[in-house]
Parts: sequence; C-alpha cells; structure tokens
Amino acid sequence: MASLHPIFLRIPSLSAGQHRFCMHTEFAGPSDAPAIAAVLREAAQWLVDHQQPLWAVSDFSDASVQQDVDGGLYVVARAGGDVAGVVRFQREDLAFWPDAEPGTSAFLHKLAVRRAWAGQGVSAALLAFAREHAIKGGLRYLRLDCVADRQALRTLYEGFGFTLHDCVFKGRREFARYQIVL
Repeated sequence: MASLHPIFLRIPSLSAGQHRFCMHTEFAGPSDAPAIAAVLREAAQWLVDHQQPLWAVSDFSDASVQQDVDGGLYVVARAGGDVAGVVRFQREDLAFWPDAEPGTSAFLHKLAVRRAWAGQGVSAALLAFAREHAIKGGLRYLRLDCVADRQALRTLYEGFGFTLHDCVFKGRREFARYQIVL
C-alpha cells in the first residue's frame, strides 16, 4: 500500500464561495487513528440524531480504530490539514459479499464525512482514491453496500458510477449491494 501515490483534487468550497481548497487522499497512518475515530463517532451520532441509526457511537473507540488503521484498512481525505472524511478499504468481505470470488474485489465500508465538509466533494474524493487503488491492484470490482432505504446515499453511489448488483437481507434489514466493474 505504501507505493500508492496520494490523489490531490481541487474542489470548489461551497462554504467559502470563491475560495478553493485542496483535497488530499491517502491510506491512513498510525497517528490518524484518533481523528478517524472522531469522524466515525460524529457520523454515528449524526445518524442517531436524525433517526437513522446505523452504527453505535461506542463502536469507534480510539483503540479499536487504531487496530484497523494499523492493519492498513482506512483511507483519509484531508482538507486544510484536517481529516475531512474516511472510508474503510478491504480486500474481502465475507459478511456482505460471501459470494464474491476471492482476489477479485475491493470492498468499501464506513464512508463518513465530517459535517463541516458535507456536500463539498469529500465522498467523491474517497471513492475516486478507492477506485484508483483497486485498479492499480489489478482488481475487477469495487464493491460496497448500504441500507436499501437510504436513497440519498444510493444516489451518491449511482452518481459516482456504481450499479446496483442486488439487494440482500441481513437480519431484518435490507441492504443494496453496489459495484463498479473496473
């Protein structure tokens, strides 16, 4: 993973009007774990506050996130030196994609953006980085899932180029599985 070059994007800042900021995406380093945990807790709390619970805030302790960061599983998007968003990048996903042929796919989870950066291209920057990393890794698919009734999230993914693969039930919840053929 260390050989992958970061992606830099210039994106118009919606909050700053005429100003622009530089978005830098890369795999997270060990010192990023507390910031990643904070982004995830903020996103989990926002979902709870908006009656859309998905993740438990308590699931994102600094220690548990540190373990995943140390395992090379998180990508960060930085804007102005701050971590603006994160996504978990995995090479297997037996929980949501047990039918995927091993070694052919990358899987994304826990896409989260700080509220201060919402609507400013952070998600697109993270998705673009993941797509490029999967392509450079010789993979055939970039895959993800989301709760099927989250239409705004589904629209985001479809707008980026993901196509619906199918819908599956996990417990009593329906999840939409999306992919991009690389």
